[in-house]
Amino acid sequence: MWFVAIGVLLLVMNFAGLGPVGAWTWGERWWAFLAPFGAAIVWWAFVDSTGWTQRKAMEKVDDKRKARRQKHLEDLGLDAKSRERRKQG
Repeated sequence: MWFVAIGVLLLVMNFAGLGPVGAWTWGERWWAFLAPFGAAIVWWAFVDSTGWTQRKAMEKVDDKRKARRQKHLEDLGLDAKSRERRKQG
């Protein structure tokens, strides 16, 4: 996503004439405008082929499940803290 944002920023700066990017011409610097988009395509292909995206999504779901389970245990008084208090008291 960052590569796409950088590419769009370069295009906006060029069209608006901002900074040194505003002085670039398409004839001599076309690769500089297209490189971030190409990098994004390569990155997405790599991430999808390695399964990194799916793994991150599954970790998020697992973390939510663990947090929900811990909250339910605390609400029922079955967590480790509650057991320690019962033993001491």
